Amino acid sequence: MAEPFLRAVELPPDRDGRARSGYPWTLPAILPLAAGLPLHPSVTYLIGENGSGKSTLLEAIAVAAGMNAEGGSSSFAFDTRTSHSALSTAIRLIRGSRRPRTDFFLRAESLFNAATYLEQLKDETGLGGDPLRPYGGRSLHEQSHGESFLAVMINRFGPDGLYLLDEPEAALSTQNCLTALRRIHELVREGSQLIVATHSPIILAYPEATIYHCGEHGLEEIEYEDADPVRLTQSFLEARDRFLSELLRD
Repeated sequence: MAEPFLRAVELPPDRDGRARSGYPWTLPAILPLAAGLPLHPSVTYLIGENGSGKSTLLEAIAVAAGMNAEGGSSSFAFDTRTSHSALSTAIRLIRGSRRPRTDFFLRAESLFNAATYLEQLKDETGLGGDPLRPYGGRSLHEQSHGESFLAVMINRFGPDGLYLLDEPEAALSTQNCLTALRRIHELVREGSQLIVATHSPIILAYPEATIYHCGEHGLEEIEYEDADPVRLTQSFLEARDRFLSELLRD
């Protein structure tokens, strides 16, 4: 197992005298950061209900690490709408002895913006090389959402990288969730570290990863079998008729 690029995330005390009230400080996933959140050297998962703060936390880590808030690497310089929280400037990243060769923040919801940025780079004059080559040489806009998402993971991601994925299953079919899980394994074997926010029991299944559940009581490390996406999906499949009868009754 490779030395991690990021060992932990901390939220130091507020030394500027600013009141930490309202969003994002009231999110369940944020307050426990005061005690520090250890990150797995290979794969760390963030799970939880919508609004629990997992994506806000993931975004803050990405921005604090130098990546673009809307997605992309530390070299992406576009901003269609400034919407990231103040959390990125408040947290502290505890780094390991290694530095990543490359990085990328992959967000299913804003991949369109990143793809447009690459198109604009291609149209600009005076740039050396084709900016689309690391992505398979084909415009991400000329592919489906899922195809473009996988194209980034397969072609742009490489060895010794730091990669943050926000709900990748939003772009992927069930089959391609399996493909993404396989790609995660390849990246881990090549010395990469990933932090993933997800609702997918397939994406969540990487062995020996650390899973943090973002709930009303904060962040709790849990086992795969105890994760809500796993338990609820399994329960539904095992008793579909009973679930449907309850959910669809008048």
